[in-house]
Order: sequence, then structure tokens, then C-alpha cells
Amino acid sequence: MTTATVNSVTGPIPVEDLGVTLMHEHILIGYPGWEADTLHPGPSRKEMIAIAIDKIQSMQAQGIQSMLDPCPNDLGRDVTLAAEVSSKTGFTIICATGLYKQNEGGAPHWHFQRSIGKGVENMAELFIHELTEGIGNTGIKAGIIKVATGEGEITDYEYDIFAAAAIAALETGAPITTHTDQGTMGEEQQAFLVEKGVAPHKIIIGHSCGSDDHNYHMNILGKGSYLGFDRFGLDILFPDEQRIDSLVALLAKQQENRIVVSHDSVWCTRGEPFPAEMLAMMDTDKLFNPTHFHRNIIPSLLERGVTQAQIDTMLIDNPRRFFAGENCA
Repeated sequence: MTTATVNSVTGPIPVEDLGVTLMHEHILIGYPGWEADTLHPGPSRKEMIAIAIDKIQSMQAQGIQSMLDPCPNDLGRDVTLAAEVSSKTGFTIICATGLYKQNEGGAPHWHFQRSIGKGVENMAELFIHELTEGIGNTGIKAGIIKVATGEGEITDYEYDIFAAAAIAALETGAPITTHTDQGTMGEEQQAFLVEKGVAPHKIIIGHSCGSDDHNYHMNILGKGSYLGFDRFGLDILFPDEQRIDSLVALLAKQQENRIVVSHDSVWCTRGEPFPAEMLAMMDTDKLFNPTHFHRNIIPSLLERGVTQAQIDTMLIDNPRRFFAGENCA
């Protein structure tokens, strides 16, 4: 029997080797336009590598073995940096191909191509190449497609990205993970991708923990996709207490087979997108700390009656099944 593999930044690995996996963390982001801020260029490459190694070593101390860094192409992605960090730590990192939402991504670059009707075609060509041949001249292949929408609507530009992602997913077999804002548009994302032929179990509706609407969660799960409960620690957007309540409610209904967890932590930024005074007020014990789920959330879940087996399913079994393309329904 052939063992399923997934592309990591250091080459394909058997999905059985992923182990404990966080499904949404970022070594580095850079909002388009960061290079214009010459007063605040951000950390050097050497500094970023040191920061990332420190974060990963803290994760390894908690037993975490792998992570998905779903940074899209237009949000400061640096796959060679990820590969160097992975090689130095022995930690598995999976990177993405894809494009971000219109209001914070690289939409201006694609404007002319879309105006002549080539946007979807050219985006799909890019995604397919990065999944099958490699990113630029690095030889590093993406293991997933990342797409995103803003709060309360999906723009025409974002629909083009989703259409391109569906083409690439069907051509390559790659799965898709999404970004949602404030727990909105997840059902619409799922419906569009499935209508385009993507299997529901090959889709993660990301940041679903930005909503505490139980019916919203159950509707997505009922149609076969994964929920990303992947912003633990981001209390500035939505309190962890409500994330925990929502997760416990789902686990009480034995829905653990379709949930993945993470923090959406950002370890380094190009430029200075967040004011220094805001960063100084952040609770670094939980915000942007990729060990927060293990140190603080798991004990809370166990106290609420969640079993260790359910936690292991979310952290170990689901990432493996997702990247293997298995349908556990």
C-alpha cells in the first residue's frame, strides 16, 4: 500500500510522520506596501531565524512536531526562511500557495489581468506550478492552497481567487484552507468551492472560532468540511472563553473528527503594521504564543469533560487525514 505524503518545505514526508500538528501559525507576514516604510523595515533575516527557532523549540518542548504556515503569496511569504528554520530544528513546516483577501492582499497586481479576463486562468496556473513544480526557483513545493474573504461579503476579486483555487485543487489534489473574518462567510466559501467540484473533506473553513453560533458550526460540519478553531489567544478579536464554550459544545456532540486547532500566531512582521504601544500592551503569554493551546486551553477542555482522545483526534488524527485526503464521514 502506498503511503500518502504531503509537501513540506524540506520535501515530501509521509502524513503518518506529522504527529502533533498545529494547523495555522505564521513565521512571518508582511502586508503589501511594507517595503515603503523604510523607517521600520522589521527584523533582519538573521533575527527572524533566531525568533522562529526559539518559538519552535518552545513548541517542541510541548510535544508539537509539525505546523502549517498558510501564508499566501501576497502576505510576505518566505519559503526559504521556513526551510532553513525547519532544517535547523527538525520541525516539519508545510507552506501554502494562494492569495489573500482583497482589502489586505495583493489585488492591485492582478487588476489588469482580471480586466482582460485572464485573472482566474493566471492565478490557477500560478497555484498549480507552486504545488507541482515549486515556488519560484526554490524547488520548494506548497502543500496546500490558501484563500480568504473579508467580513460579511465575498468580492468579485475574491471569487476569482476561489475559482482559481478550485481549478488548482482539482488539477493537483491539493487541499484548501480559508481565512474568514469575524466568523462570517464560511458557509458561502464552502458552498462555492463544493459547487466547483472540490470535495468538502478537503476544505478547512478557517477562523470559524470567530463565531459562537453553534448552528453555523454544525452546518459547515454537516456538509463535510473541517472547522478551524485556530485563533486561540487572539482575545483582542474574540475571547477564548467563548471559543472554549463553542468547542466544548461541538465535542459534546462527538464532532472532533472535523476540527483542527491552532493560534494564528505571527512571530515576525515585515515593516511595522502594529503600533509599538499596542504591542507593548499585549499578553504575550497567550497572544501570538504557539504553546498557548497546550499550556492553557487543553487543561480547560479537560476540566470541562473533553477527553484526551478527542484532543488527540484534533491535534494528530485530523491533520493526518486531511493531508492524506481521507474522508472519515
